[in-house]
Amino acid sequence: MKTSVHADAQRAAPIVALLDAEPAAADSSAPVLRARAFAEPLLTGRPLDTGEEALAHADGVATILAGIGAAPAMQAASYLVYAGDYLNKPEEIVSKAFGESYASLVTHTRRLVQIQRAAREAQLDALGREQRAEQTERVRKMLLAFSRDLRVVLLRLASRLQTLRYFAASKKPCPQALAAESQQVFAPLANRLGIWQIKWELEDLSFRFLQPERYRELARALDETRVERERRIEAARVALQADLLAHGIDAQVQGRPKHLFSIHKKMQGKGLELERVFDLRALRVVVPEVTDCYAALSRLHELYTPVAGEFDDYIAKPKANGYQSLHTVVLGADGRPMEVQIRTRAMHEHAEHGVAAHWAYKEAGARGYAGVVAAGDFEEQVAAARKAVLRQLLAWERDFAEGMEDEGEGAGAASQPVFDDRIYVFTPQASIVELSAGATPIDFAYAVHTDLGHRCRGAKVDGQMVPLNKRLQSGQTVEVTAAKEGGPSLDWLNPELGYLQSPRSRAKVRAWFNALAEKQTIAKGRELVEKLLQREGKTAVKLEDLAARLGFKNADALFEVVGKDEYSLRNIELLLRPPAPEPDEDELLAQRRSKPSSAPRQGQGGVLVVGVDSLLTNLARCCRPAPPDLIGGYVTRGKGVAIHRADCTNFRQMAQRAPERVIAVAWGGEVGADAAGGKHAAVYPVDVVVEAIDRQGLLRDVLEVFAKEKMNVAAVHMPTVRSGLSKGGGKDDIARMHFTVEVADSGRLAHVLRNIAQQSGVQSARRK
Repeated sequence: MKTSVHADAQRAAPIVALLDAEPAAADSSAPVLRARAFAEPLLTGRPLDTGEEALAHADGVATILAGIGAAPAMQAASYLVYAGDYLNKPEEIVSKAFGESYASLVTHTRRLVQIQRAAREAQLDALGREQRAEQTERVRKMLLAFSRDLRVVLLRLASRLQTLRYFAASKKPCPQALAAESQQVFAPLANRLGIWQIKWELEDLSFRFLQPERYRELARALDETRVERERRIEAARVALQADLLAHGIDAQVQGRPKHLFSIHKKMQGKGLELERVFDLRALRVVVPEVTDCYAALSRLHELYTPVAGEFDDYIAKPKANGYQSLHTVVLGADGRPMEVQIRTRAMHEHAEHGVAAHWAYKEAGARGYAGVVAAGDFEEQVAAARKAVLRQLLAWERDFAEGMEDEGEGAGAASQPVFDDRIYVFTPQASIVELSAGATPIDFAYAVHTDLGHRCRGAKVDGQMVPLNKRLQSGQTVEVTAAKEGGPSLDWLNPELGYLQSPRSRAKVRAWFNALAEKQTIAKGRELVEKLLQREGKTAVKLEDLAARLGFKNADALFEVVGKDEYSLRNIELLLRPPAPEPDEDELLAQRRSKPSSAPRQGQGGVLVVGVDSLLTNLARCCRPAPPDLIGGYVTRGKGVAIHRADCTNFRQMAQRAPERVIAVAWGGEVGADAAGGKHAAVYPVDVVVEAIDRQGLLRDVLEVFAKEKMNVAAVHMPTVRSGLSKGGGKDDIARMHFTVEVADSGRLAHVLRNIAQQSGVQSARRK
């Protein structure tokens, strides 16, 4: 049950023809012999994880590749891939000895083997849906590996077939996970790519290991051996071809026996007994024209007896995938049923190879896909051929996904698409790009390169201009139009516009705008710092040194916090200016007035400093103290004692920082004289805030209240108007007015404020 080795180059599958790397040489075995000589000392006696000897496995892989028409260069690669496991720097060594193309193949194939081994080991402990998830993830990794170098497909398929052959020949039990993977992943892949010789043998061997009883039962049920069936089919093929030629029909007749697994699937799928499976033996007739198809059918039915109800005309009514052919079942010369398919060469090409074509190319260096260098129309043909094979891979993946979903439903698992989370699209150079489902051309551009995403301005999908928020689908070719410079648009971050679907793309756009804002902030901070240095006459100071002295990593870090108003320029001023010397304890006494007295004296503003003679005092502007407020004194540098209200926030903070500067003070008696020489009570400025609904005459009415109370208004800050809520809940313009009035007793101020609050529209009147 081995793959035939007599297939010629014309019968090779399209992917094999596509990957033929070298033209036939006079001594085509030279690359294979050289690679084997290189690998032999490394592989001899080395066991693989399956138990096979590495060199024997590589020999088997090379034989299988030769059997399907692969070039000698591909056969040579089978030795180098396995030799790489026993080299310290495999890619580097293989590159020097055999070239970059072989080194690339070794890298991708070894990486894929590692992925598969890890997934298979993890799958041993997985159950149910988790097991299927591992399987689908493995398919994903395989697809991505294939997209980088399509030669990996052939090597992995040939390697897996050789492993199954080893278990069959050695009579050793094959691991169930390996057999299941061969049946569920590798065989469908070979089928999709048209590598039939490998496909049927993978299926039969997997069937043998997974269902040994059913396999033996079906084999026994067939009353003739495979060799005998092949002999009978060959005899029928020769007889039919000779008869058609004798009747003027230029036909090529092909024949092959039905494989065991194919028979099993047909029996299971259609619920048939073995005797009802009519295509245990099958012939295929290929003719030049459609008219020849019907002529061959007519002659066939004259020569053999047709089976009623077993005729299908897929030429007149093609299948959904475009398949065309005539199918009929006849009773052969021995009286046994035989299926015959009749089609034209064009139909056969489509059925066998799909859209893939037999375009070969040469490898040269590290440029292009797998080292491909081509030009002009031929380069476009190579890209088209590669897209065709990759589309087959995508279709295979979809087929696999559907099969996994059906399996999940059969097991009672929740039915949900397992591959709906991403898509695959092509670049114009036929490279494959993985994107999340629903991705747009901008997502595609960011997936290719961040800078391309920033400069993206337009896109073509399959040659047609599309909006940048157009959702892409698998298999499409995307071409991005980019500006020479520039950045993304803020509109791209608007989820309602749908420009970005990938979180990675959104993060890239946000990062660009964050970097732009940071540059603007740094520029603003630099300008502020440089202006400060000019004012201080310190333009010679190096900015990096200044930042380091202030504890920053670099000047940009300083500029950033200054630009964000998170760092005060006062800190830089204090660094640039030398600190003032601390005053002596006798400095405060130097500020005393010239009139000495041993008893407490009245200070400026009617304040007595307890225990100190004629000390300079100042009423603090922040809280505007006035009798009978509780007050406290704070000794300042060079300006005497500052008098604060006891509840002043600033006073409390200063007292906490320097409690030794706090001094006891008290209000004094009446002092001063008017123009007539009479005495009057000392007056104190007090700040008042009035908020009211803005109206005509508001300021006049408030000033009249102060006048009636005989309270002098020293300053008025004109109203500022803002929008706010009135007491009734509506919206009105609110005026906020500031007054500075002089009072001898702050207790009397409360009465005045109550009168102001009673004015029309006034919402509040309070002391600041």
